[in-house]
Amino acid sequence: MIMHAEAIRMPSSPKSSPPISREQRRARIAALVRERAIHSQFELVDLLAKEGVEVNQATLSRDLRAMGLLKGPSGYELPIEVTPDGPDHSVQLFNAVHSWLAGATPAENLIVLRTPVGGAQPLAIALDQAGWKEILGTVAGDDTILVVTKSAAEAKRVTKQLLDLKERRRR
Repeated sequence: MIMHAEAIRMPSSPKSSPPISREQRRARIAALVRERAIHSQFELVDLLAKEGVEVNQATLSRDLRAMGLLKGPSGYELPIEVTPDGPDHSVQLFNAVHSWLAGATPAENLIVLRTPVGGAQPLAIALDQAGWKEILGTVAGDDTILVVTKSAAEAKRVTKQLLDLKERRRR
């Protein structure tokens, strides 16, 4: 049986709520992350939508970055609040190194960092935000990060600093 388009009825969409402010949206994101383990941006978009908060993936990604959220093995994690001025990037880097860094190998002025699958992006973001002057930039794949430094000596120094940071215990 062939159905004509006009015979198919789509369920009526619920009335959309008035848009909320960026601060309100970010507060809801923080509350959801505190309440439960959230493993993907898609999951977070769905949870927000159930609360009437419509957000696209690009905006959500910017929110997560601005809020300093890191994706750990058990899902998104809120940064440890150190100052009211914003997230402490050294704490974020410490957490990201402990969550994701599996190995580090210098090669001339480059460093190859290995992570579990899915760990390269959060670790690279934390490295970029830490603002180490020796690091010119990072390129992250799924489980590998290429870190570019100015010299071979700086690559060795950064590698040692990252591995030393990995060995330190959380306080």
